[in-house]
Amino acid sequence: GVLVAAPTGAGKTIVGEFAVFLALRQGRKCFYTAPSKALSNQKFGDLVARYGEDNVGLLTGDNAVNGDAPIVVMTTEVLRNMLYSGSDALRGLGYVVMDEVHYLADRFRGAVWEEVIIHLPDSVTLVSLSATVSNAEEFAEWLVTVRGDTEVIVEEHRPVPLWQHVLAGNRMYDLFAGQDDGHTGVNPALVRIAREDSSNRFSKRGRGAPRTSFRPPSRVDVIERLQREHLLPAITFIFSRAGCDAAVNQCRLSGMRLNSPEETAAVRTYVASRTTDLPEEDLLVLRFHEFAEGLERGIASHHAGMLPTFKEIVEELFSRGLVKAVFATETLALGINMPARCVVLEKLVKWNGEMHADITPGEYTQLTGRAGRRGIDVEGHAVVLWQPQTDPMALAGLASTRTYPLRSSFRPSYNMAVNLVRQLGRASARTLLESSFAQFQADRSVVGLARQVTKQEDAIAGYRSSAACELGDFDEYFGLRRKIRDREAEIARTSSSSRRAAAANALEQLRPGDVISLPGGRRRGLAVVIDPAGGAPVVVTADRQSRKLSTADFPVAPDVLGRLRIPKGFNSRSPQARRDLAATLQRADIEAPDRGKDRSGAADDPALQRLRTAMREHPCHGCPDREDHARWAERADRLERETSSLSSKMAGRTNTIARVFDRVCQVLDELGYLDGDDVTADGDQLAGLYAEADLLVIECLRSGVWDGLTAAELASAVSPLVYESRSANQSSPRPAPGKPAAAISDMMRRWGRLNGVERDHHLDGMREPDAGFAWASYQWAGGRSLEDVLSTEELTAGDFVRWCKQLMDLLSQIAQVAAADSPVRGTARQAVKAINRGVVAYSSVG
Repeated sequence: GVLVAAPTGAGKTIVGEFAVFLALRQGRKCFYTAPSKALSNQKFGDLVARYGEDNVGLLTGDNAVNGDAPIVVMTTEVLRNMLYSGSDALRGLGYVVMDEVHYLADRFRGAVWEEVIIHLPDSVTLVSLSATVSNAEEFAEWLVTVRGDTEVIVEEHRPVPLWQHVLAGNRMYDLFAGQDDGHTGVNPALVRIAREDSSNRFSKRGRGAPRTSFRPPSRVDVIERLQREHLLPAITFIFSRAGCDAAVNQCRLSGMRLNSPEETAAVRTYVASRTTDLPEEDLLVLRFHEFAEGLERGIASHHAGMLPTFKEIVEELFSRGLVKAVFATETLALGINMPARCVVLEKLVKWNGEMHADITPGEYTQLTGRAGRRGIDVEGHAVVLWQPQTDPMALAGLASTRTYPLRSSFRPSYNMAVNLVRQLGRASARTLLESSFAQFQADRSVVGLARQVTKQEDAIAGYRSSAACELGDFDEYFGLRRKIRDREAEIARTSSSSRRAAAANALEQLRPGDVISLPGGRRRGLAVVIDPAGGAPVVVTADRQSRKLSTADFPVAPDVLGRLRIPKGFNSRSPQARRDLAATLQRADIEAPDRGKDRSGAADDPALQRLRTAMREHPCHGCPDREDHARWAERADRLERETSSLSSKMAGRTNTIARVFDRVCQVLDELGYLDGDDVTADGDQLAGLYAEADLLVIECLRSGVWDGLTAAELASAVSPLVYESRSANQSSPRPAPGKPAAAISDMMRRWGRLNGVERDHHLDGMREPDAGFAWASYQWAGGRSLEDVLSTEELTAGDFVRWCKQLMDLLSQIAQVAAADSPVRGTARQAVKAINRGVVAYSSVG
């Protein structure tokens, strides 16, 4: 076998295509796997062009074209399912090409790659193609252990050199000085700009926004600049779908036209040929005419919210040179082959689903790797737009870092467990899983941890020796000191908690006119309550300030020291009103209490007193070198805690995958899917279902949750198992109608019970179903128009089609695994037909 790790555009696919050539010459089969339907479709087209339609097939879940051909392109999941089912299609298989094998690090789908690598028959030669990863040798070493002899080829050199630039103001700077002879440090001009920008931002300008030397140019200016410098076609990465669409509109409305009249006509002809089957009313909903006008001008966006057909049109026109400026989200960098002469990054920060985070060196390389078309461009160009607070040194670090380790995301699933037990029995399956890349990496890390533990244990022994005392057992003495410290901390925590509770309670009891004492800070002194505000009182202080207080202002509960009459209609915003009330407060004969005499809880704690007495009576307490010994003992104690944590980590990593497999099998035993080494009838159903929520689907099937539903109702009730909201901030979806809503409620109760069983067995629970697509799927499967569905939901056309495709896939699987006499079997097939219409049926890529 062979592993090729090389940058985008280095030509590694020639190795995969050679495997195809060998298979045909030897009269054997070759399966070419890709991580996405889009890549599979693209590769299918390439191979058909070379070897003809009769010799090439396609299997992607959506499409099944000529599946018995000697060359079949497929998604990795399709091959995994073939291996588990013992498909006849595996007969005569000689080669498997795993394109983009680095996807095995993918958190959601990565396990599939490892399953295939482990389960492929020994007679199959594996060709693995990967982006550049820094631990290719480690990955190859694992391949040798599971697949036998594997040659590893690592190439870090880009066939088309990449120039790095920064566009600051109206001037383009090279990021590195002396780029033509190799990096010789960051361009001094950029360092100077950063210094000036920083000082300008912090200079005093009174009110208003801080001054910056360079404002980012408009998107129109950037594209026009690139056109003048012959750097088109370009991809501008904007980490926002709305931002991509807005950029196209800005260029379109500015009158920008990048295409000649002949090119415009060619675009119009191609777009018409691809959209002729879409009804006019759907095209209006999809804002097609604006999209088409942008294309004719040579401008387009590309993101997951677009209709898949529209994305394919953009990709094809871009590859033909008929679209010259694309504004894209980072998903483009992970998908199809779509290189440009230049790549622009608007910002180096993106939303990762939870927070705005800096992009990583790996992401930077993936994005800028699109620049430079092999066989067309002499060099590629990456341009970063200068933003306030840009750090040229940090940018240089992003651009030059070459450490992108491949980390396994493998984890046994319920479906995997029943398939393995059925094929091999529990003990052999357990052994097989220990050969995964995940366990291989865990075992290697244990070796490093063990070395660190040994080193630290030697250091601890040295520290203990230095802490030894001639007067007695210093370990024992230090133990007393540690217990005293821990007890004092515990008393302080308890005391602080009770004081906060008392303060909160006292604040809630305050009334207008109460005089209290503010205990600390600049506002220390007396204050009068104007508005109690339910525990967050507004007060006027003796120095005429109005303040809103909280429990954070009171380490102890405030006492009411007196009362003042608040004038009727008192306005705390009026300086005169505050001045008069403060004067009244000062004239009142009220004194702030002395808080210095408060006793701490530690003074009265008998356990603490006993520990202190034992410490004072210990022989080591009188040692003149006591504190010197204590410092060494403290170091030993700290290192001992650290070493104990490392030992726990080691124990956790040894046989981790096998332990998780055991827990998964225990859950399946408890729920009746496994009986020791035997797979039950319900387990057979589970073995044929490949979905994230596999166990919950079968639980719903066997308990009849979906019995009696119509096709549209079933689509709605099943949708929470595939749908996932893009963000936690998304507004609440419209609830599903009656019967689907009841079925979803029943399913949620079963999910809760399953979650409890998983927790009992120390497993991470499966994701909670998300009903955000239930109404839309009910409407669509019920025959409503695209306009009706999209107008009532927060969905883009692209998201809508993608969720429909995933829902169809799950419904098709449910139809296959449901019992022959189950009413759900036929209803699921009807639901698939009901969903597969209009824009959903027309979109070839899911």
